[in-house]
Amino acid sequence: MPPTFFCFVKVARNNMSEALQDIVVNELDSLGLELFELHSRGTKSRPILDVRIERKDGAKVTVDDCARASRAIESKLDEGSLVSTRYVLEVSSPGIERPLRNARDWSKFIGRDAVVTAEAAGEEPELSSREVRIVGVEGDAGAEIVVLEDAGGAIHRVPLAAVKKARLAFNWKR
Repeated sequence: MPPTFFCFVKVARNNMSEALQDIVVNELDSLGLELFELHSRGTKSRPILDVRIERKDGAKVTVDDCARASRAIESKLDEGSLVSTRYVLEVSSPGIERPLRNARDWSKFIGRDAVVTAEAAGEEPELSSREVRIVGVEGDAGAEIVVLEDAGGAIHRVPLAAVKKARLAFNWKR
């Protein structure tokens, strides 16, 4: 039987992640930015904190936005003892081939190309890493359908819940 203290460590780590996320979200909010993604990797003595940000106004994230966010988050982390003093903080945008995770993301990028992997749903066949154009998002919250157009002009209506993986596609020729 494993020692009891392993459960305590897991709970403490989750609390640390929540506390870290709270700090990041609060600091970004005051700068007109929002958290897209937060990952913690590395070791306990030298954690690497990877923070992906977006602008609340929908504009593209700039290097200055990343620098402002980094300074604000760093000052809060340096005040406390949440992470080791030897942490590495990386702040960036979600990138040109950013993941599409929710209806808001899909709506924001209507007209753009995406690489989508989705399970078969209803009459729609499975999409396996297929590049498509985002045409629209239909349906009520929690039951959204993404409308996609493939290279042949065929329209696919895929329940958002059936999408396994999706990201924007960058094409050099356009």
